[in-house]
Amino acid sequence: MSALLHARHPASTHRRPLRSITAILSAVLLALAVLLGTGGAADAHDELTGSNPAEGATVEVLPPTLELDFSNVPSGIGAQVQVLDEAGTDWADGPVSIVDRAASQPLRPGAPAGAYTVNWRVVSSDSHPIEGTFAFRTQQGSTTVPDAVSTAGPVDAQDAPDNETQTAGVSDFPWSIVLMIAALVVIAVALAVTARRRLGAGT
Repeated sequence: MSALLHARHPASTHRRPLRSITAILSAVLLALAVLLGTGGAADAHDELTGSNPAEGATVEVLPPTLELDFSNVPSGIGAQVQVLDEAGTDWADGPVSIVDRAASQPLRPGAPAGAYTVNWRVVSSDSHPIEGTFAFRTQQGSTTVPDAVSTAGPVDAQDAPDNETQTAGVSDFPWSIVLMIAALVVIAVALAVTARRRLGAGT
């Protein structure tokens, strides 16, 4: 009877390290899934969801205010909007106003008919600058002529906070997540090797 129990004991000792390895690998896979899921959500920046005038639209005249709608509430710090006609004249008048998810840029009267290019940049709710551009057309010019016309070039990307500029919807590569995954894999391999050595020593 004692010999039978002695014969069964090594088998039970073999099962315990295997169970430990399986549990460790399962925990590592679960941690990787959680990290990948949360990392994708954290790296997503705000996006432009609509505008008035809309991209590619043809309106009668340039409206008094251009509006931009975002997927989240952007920061009012560093927000810039340019509305350029075909000659490069910027018809934006004053600072950008942000209320909830909408950014409003007042426009000067006296704008001519034709094509307009909108260059916009705001700071996303995750503190990263995002920017974009779109175009629309007007059928008629405004009747009121402004006293002065100012011209401006494209938005200078160097004015963005921390010298970072990103296109909406494009996120930085998640190096921190990659490093964490690599560390977990190394730990899992080390634990598996240790368990195998103990298993070999027990036999």
